[in-house]
Amino acid sequence: MARALEVLRNEEVIAYPTEAVFGVGCDPDSETAVTRLLELKQRPVEKGLILIAASFEQLKPYIDDSMLNQAQRETISAAWPGPVTFVFPAQPTTPSWLTGRFDSLAVRVTDHPLVVELCQTFGKPLVSTSANLTGLPPCRTSQEVLAQFGDDFPVVIGETGGRLNPSEIRDALTGERFRQG
Repeated sequence: MARALEVLRNEEVIAYPTEAVFGVGCDPDSETAVTRLLELKQRPVEKGLILIAASFEQLKPYIDDSMLNQAQRETISAAWPGPVTFVFPAQPTTPSWLTGRFDSLAVRVTDHPLVVELCQTFGKPLVSTSANLTGLPPCRTSQEVLAQFGDDFPVVIGETGGRLNPSEIRDALTGERFRQG
């Protein structure tokens, strides 16, 4: 954990277990770190990214929840913490390296104990995308991460949450499902 925090503070990318697969992540406020992550994944910035957090409070600087009604808030709080990602309107100050071509941001409050500890200790959410190189399946073990990204890649060692599918993605305002979980 201490090594992972040092790597994050140095604007580098780490891998860590999530609910279903290993994720790669970095400091969402560092354009340098996000650029490194996008280059590593060969992912275009226009697609936007997901933030994973220990609590809803950690997400508030990045999202605008002012348009949500009580029913929408209850739906979200019933799903969190857990493996459901919601797409919220982004704050005007949220960097475009997170939102891509959108005016929204996908976010999740995780229930994975290692990621909760990582986000709490780091003091903010992490960018989170599946740990795999383009065209390869997402990594489910630390050994698979090292095989794809190299023996020196910083990995938080632990088990995934055992889910078979990556997180479901839904629109926070409409409830529309973008990806089945």
